[in-house]
Amino acid sequence: MSIVLKGNNLNIDNLVDVARNGIKVELSSESIEKIIQCRKLVEDKLDAGEIMYGINTGIGEFSETILNKNQIKDFQKYLIYNHAAGIGDPCPLDHVRAAMVSRINVHAKGMSGCRLVITQKLIAMLNNGVTPYVCSKGSVGACGDLAPMAQIALVLLGKGKAYYKGKLLDGKEAMDAASISVPGLEARDGLSVINGSNVLTGMSALFIYDVKNWFKQAEIATAMSLDALVANLGPLNHLIHKVRGFSGAVNSANAIRKVLEEGDLIKRAIRDVFDNDTKNIIVDGNDGYQKTKSFMKILMPENLKKIKKYRGKIPLFHEVGIEKSLNRIFEPTVKLESGGYIVINPTEA
Repeated sequence: MSIVLKGNNLNIDNLVDVARNGIKVELSSESIEKIIQCRKLVEDKLDAGEIMYGINTGIGEFSETILNKNQIKDFQKYLIYNHAAGIGDPCPLDHVRAAMVSRINVHAKGMSGCRLVITQKLIAMLNNGVTPYVCSKGSVGACGDLAPMAQIALVLLGKGKAYYKGKLLDGKEAMDAASISVPGLEARDGLSVINGSNVLTGMSALFIYDVKNWFKQAEIATAMSLDALVANLGPLNHLIHKVRGFSGAVNSANAIRKVLEEGDLIKRAIRDVFDNDTKNIIVDGNDGYQKTKSFMKILMPENLKKIKKYRGKIPLFHEVGIEKSLNRIFEPTVKLESGGYIVINPTEA
């Protein structure tokens, strides 16, 4: 199994599969053709003597310095040496791999101007487990993650360091061990590898994936706790959270309710009410009445006579000391805190 990158189809799940699970990557045929065409354009302009920033000129304050043909290749090499200035602990391997697949996806758009072999070697490194040693500090987010991406590019020069099969090796040694030839860098190649915020992009995608899973786990744990404690489900009313205006809270409340489906929390609450000599079940509308009768036939048939229909707006139940509108109760069956009644409201269930 492999993920075919087209430049516009990489999503968070795919990125995680590559970065953490070792799923292989390949370029689509369309992307290969685009990369070749874009590279030809660069080379044609070089042959015609056109001035192109960062290709046959310096960068930054040296942007008006024109490079001759002999200097162009060296410039890409020294550009990488100059920017590979990270410090601190090494980045986790999945962060580096996430950055690499993110950068490959940029190349797959066919607008980076690098040689096809550069993208192919990055893919070969990913697929064969060669992961450059990248320091965790160094990027300032200007024009991209230049420092960490330059440490990835070093390995394409046979320099720097890289992990292979659990060992940290010199860049050339790691590439040789994985039977990957070192391509070197020519005009535009170096910039095409480093000039993007791909470390931040890759890390952010991993963080988003993890946080989504943490939320799911927290919601499951919450539902289990509510069920075990025979808790009041009123705070899960989606209408409350809609009024507050937080869509995430609405989604989380709905997710917890979904986990509770088919559980015995509601049944337990009903039995507790009848054990306390409940007078009636008040049901909103005919649909709710029929639904409740069917439910009670299965659950507690001896209490069918206690079901009553109620039409119109649900009132305040001052007679049992409940001074809040039952419109706020949303569950199909809810035990009221002051005892005595259950409301069935299918329109909000």
